[in-house]
Amino acid sequence: MTDLFAPLTFTRGPAMKNRFMLAPLTNLQSHPDGVLSDDEFRWLTLRAQGGFGVTMTCAAHVQAVGQGFPGQLGVFADKHLPGLTRLAKAIKDAGSVAVIQLHHAGMRSPKDLIGADPVCPSDNAETGARGLSLPEVVQLREDFIAAAVRAEQAGFDGVEIHGAHGYILCQFLSAEINQRTDSYGGSLENRARIVREIIDGIRARCRRDFNLGLRLSPERFGLSLADIRELAQQLMREGKLDYLDMSLWDVFKAPVEEAFHGRPLMSYFTELDRGACRLGVAGKILTAEDARKVLDAGADFAVVGRAAILHHDYPRKVEADPAFTPIALPVTREHLRAEGLGPAFVDYMNTWKGFVAAE
Repeated sequence: MTDLFAPLTFTRGPAMKNRFMLAPLTNLQSHPDGVLSDDEFRWLTLRAQGGFGVTMTCAAHVQAVGQGFPGQLGVFADKHLPGLTRLAKAIKDAGSVAVIQLHHAGMRSPKDLIGADPVCPSDNAETGARGLSLPEVVQLREDFIAAAVRAEQAGFDGVEIHGAHGYILCQFLSAEINQRTDSYGGSLENRARIVREIIDGIRARCRRDFNLGLRLSPERFGLSLADIRELAQQLMREGKLDYLDMSLWDVFKAPVEEAFHGRPLMSYFTELDRGACRLGVAGKILTAEDARKVLDAGADFAVVGRAAILHHDYPRKVEADPAFTPIALPVTREHLRAEGLGPAFVDYMNTWKGFVAAE
């Protein structure tokens, strides 16, 4: 049995003091221009103080046009640096590894939020998104890299590239959504080209011990499990990533694709040759037993979302009680406020069916 409280080293950057990573959670709390708010600062630093080995921000957009939701943290301009610098220091002072997730929503950017048509690897009739020109693809790549440089400047230990959940890099990876005919479309090698170029650019322009992760999801949004599994294997073997964060929706679920039925979705990734690359998994890890199960199944760490919303000190609660189970839903607004959620975040959680008790 793997110890949830054993440290975990990475090839680059500081070690996690335990096997709990705070999931990058949408919380709608930053200012409209992407500048960090006091509410978002409190939400994140409380989790660092609560014992998470890695404290990751919500998805932080790398271009203004890549904003995916109101109140989203930004990392696309130097005006974001003072808030990010304050945040990185507070997370690290609490003994947690500080990570920003780099994001661009692509065709999932609401037009009324960004004030323009959303963009996509290719024209998308369903969302009204327009396809990126080749120079715009190059600029997108450069803005992901520049955001990582900005995160390093702010004092963060590393960044995670968001390549999951139907956002722009995931759109490139999807053979269904990506209809480009140039070097960024067609084969898996071409569809993954921008992800590889971002990884290479961050490695070239950030310090040698800068921690770098990638989030992938293997289903939905026109993705093929075989494609994502093959890409995950290639990237882990190449050794440029410090960890792969697989977002599975539910870590214990079976694959959607019939050809892969018969064993858990997670097993298709835990069995891969990961070399020195670490593997984390996310998806409905709620109880202490859930966390132990994912490590026993071969993951290196657990990425915790919902339970971290309910308990800012979830890792400490698990350490104190090996049978710990989070508070039952629905919870009161008062409970969430006491756990460090600001008004915008509490209102957002109220949109999750059955999460917040009616008043």
